[in-house]
Amino acid sequence: MSKFSLEVLRRCVFPFVHTEDPDVLLGAAFGEDVALTRVGNDILVSHLDPIVGAIGNIGWLAVHVACNDIATTGIPPRWILPLVLVPREEDEALLERIMRDVSQAANEIGVSIIGGHTGYSANLARPLVAVTALGKAEGRKPLRTYGAGVGDQVLVTKGIAIEGTAILAQDFADVARKLGLSENDLTEARRLMTQVSVVKEAVAIAAQGATAMHDVTRGGLLETLLELASLSKVAIEVDADLLPIPSVVSRFADAFQFDPLWMISSGTLAATVPAGRAAEVSRVLTQTGIPFAFVGRVMEGVGVHIRRNGESVHYRDIRCEEDELARMWRLYPREE
Repeated sequence: MSKFSLEVLRRCVFPFVHTEDPDVLLGAAFGEDVALTRVGNDILVSHLDPIVGAIGNIGWLAVHVACNDIATTGIPPRWILPLVLVPREEDEALLERIMRDVSQAANEIGVSIIGGHTGYSANLARPLVAVTALGKAEGRKPLRTYGAGVGDQVLVTKGIAIEGTAILAQDFADVARKLGLSENDLTEARRLMTQVSVVKEAVAIAAQGATAMHDVTRGGLLETLLELASLSKVAIEVDADLLPIPSVVSRFADAFQFDPLWMISSGTLAATVPAGRAAEVSRVLTQTGIPFAFVGRVMEGVGVHIRRNGESVHYRDIRCEEDELARMWRLYPREE
């Protein structure tokens, strides 16, 4: 699954989602993955995300992905509502497996399932799971994607392309074997899925003064940084040699011929941190056992500059409709 282009969103979506409600502090806006609504003396943070680009562990993944977006505001997620659709009425075992995975993920994060919907549709080729996640600010000021400032350091946690690589190992194992990847490669790649949550590190970084955060979903790290730079009206420079790329991701990228910079990577958190707070953020992440790397800086200008081997490539265009996992689904169609 891919997103529509920014041009299509501006033409067909955003004109119809304006609200005059004064309690809507942040409504539908490109690059902002949550809504902020005033409820009494508090702020409700909400988000909805669908998953159709995976089959194995889809319920577990959907919960983590939705809760990640809440956490990137610095607010812990608290409640979820899952929508689960399977292709056929007789897919009861599939439905039960998905709901069991939803429950497991909710328990891992510490959120409550407060409702939702289940059903089936013959028009589906594979399951669809969408999760609405909610959280309360409780005195915290929610971070926005537009907060990056010139001079900030750019931080990336864990590694890039980890979610997409894990999905390829889970749902494209037959293709991976044909492309020369070993059973050990598949096992190692599947383990990457255990790193998909950013809740712990996002809440910790926000408390230490991060100026902007975004989890790395469709479009990969490069699209994430393009959106962050665009909304913050700055440019971002990244040293490619500093990017954390797990060796198994590199092996899968070589075999499947995908670019890790454009591969979906829930579990990777991109954040901007004032230079004066970098040491404290490093200390907190080290204490929590979260791998991380400072990979670049925020500067004046537009777009994202990727420096590699003494040369710099300047990316300007938002390409939210593109993602390497979506391209893999087109190249190697799967069925449940």
